[in-house]
Amino acid sequence: MKTTFKQRLQQPSAILTPGIYDAFTALIAEQTGFEALYLSGASIAYTRLGRSDIGLTTATEVADTLARITERVSTPVIVDADTGFGNALNTQRTVRAFERAGAAMIQLEDQTFPKRCGHLDGKGVVPVGEMRGKLRAALDARSSDQTLILARTDAVAVEGFEAALDRAEAYLECGVDALFIEAVRSREQMDIVCARFADRIPLLANMVEGGKTPVQSSDVLGEIGYRIVIFPGGTARAVAHTLRGYYSSLHTHRSTAPFKDAMLDFDQLNELIGTPELLALGQQYEG
Repeated sequence: MKTTFKQRLQQPSAILTPGIYDAFTALIAEQTGFEALYLSGASIAYTRLGRSDIGLTTATEVADTLARITERVSTPVIVDADTGFGNALNTQRTVRAFERAGAAMIQLEDQTFPKRCGHLDGKGVVPVGEMRGKLRAALDARSSDQTLILARTDAVAVEGFEAALDRAEAYLECGVDALFIEAVRSREQMDIVCARFADRIPLLANMVEGGKTPVQSSDVLGEIGYRIVIFPGGTARAVAHTLRGYYSSLHTHRSTAPFKDAMLDFDQLNELIGTPELLALGQQYEG
């Protein structure tokens, strides 16, 4: 019997989870062999809107993106649901939509709306009671307990580290499936988080290149006690870097020839996305 994502979280090793933003990136990540994928709300804003992660995306845009991904890949997807896109009732609607779209885990955070990237300054957080209500609403809304709810607190930057620990404790009491204390500032704080919670609930660590948390390998973080390690924005940053080089080369040389060795050719790309298999499948239905 295939191990569920919920069962996998009970195993001691950390799950290294890359960021994705569409079916194409999800497919490539799955082919690489990752056990789970993280649909980053920030990366959806970057790639669909060409905008910053400041609460401009909608629940419908995220659900649509998620559905296209889960139609193409079978790897479990953790989806960033921001603040639930409103109050407790909005959160329930979001959870139902994301569950229908195939989410394995739905992340909800305690920021005020509109939210912003967890590693940007100027965040605000809602009262603890309001967030607990949202989390209870989310848990009530899901159809299956295999659809996991991840509670995130952004309180470190707003109320301080100790307050963030207290918020995480309050969210744990709601019955959520995992915890995410965003933007901790040091390895010492990470050790404290894991010492307090790792034996009771799976913890997520967020690795943001150039962010407020020191970037470490998933192996090291797993030894500390984290069970999920995400690199959510690295994909968009890597793609942006590559495309800058590609477009600059094309503009300068008026041809793709100088960039050829850094590209897939026509047949290689079709092999990657499964064009031969799709055409063969189509032939089965010809009259």
